[in-house]
Amino acid sequence: MSTHPLSRPPNRRRDPRRRRGPAAAPAPATPPPVAAPAAGPSPGDDEGLDWVWPAKGKLVAAFSESATLKGIDIAGAGGDPVLASAPGKVVYAGAGLRGYGKLVIVKHNATYLTAYAHNREILVKEGQSVTRGQKIAEMGSTDADRVKLHFEIRRLGKPMDPIRYLPPA
Repeated sequence: MSTHPLSRPPNRRRDPRRRRGPAAAPAPATPPPVAAPAAGPSPGDDEGLDWVWPAKGKLVAAFSESATLKGIDIAGAGGDPVLASAPGKVVYAGAGLRGYGKLVIVKHNATYLTAYAHNREILVKEGQSVTRGQKIAEMGSTDADRVKLHFEIRRLGKPMDPIRYLPPA
């Protein structure tokens, strides 16, 4: 009789409670296809937003992860319209954040929010729903060296390069 731990005595019956073979079928090599998401944004949906430029004007400062510029700056004239880049809800409208002047923050879903800074006039209130392309403010120079819109897109709170999201100019 063998003393190897994996062998059993030749005439001993197999215990019927013991399973033979692998416990479960192996996982398929490729995941099953997933149904296409419904049109329009939904909470937590990264790609459901259809972005538009928040203002017309010349890009005067680009996004930089290493520098302090966490968005882009668009030059314009005082009073030029500032538009919501995507539909959402205004979660902040005021001048309480140093360095941003009169600021509007719109939450688009559980993932994304946008910030619109240095406005001359804020045209929306906290809690208000806004549509894509809706005028939410007028461009200004509050807490800035010139008339401009400072625009940020944040994904889960992290600043992202808006140029990656906005359509070609």
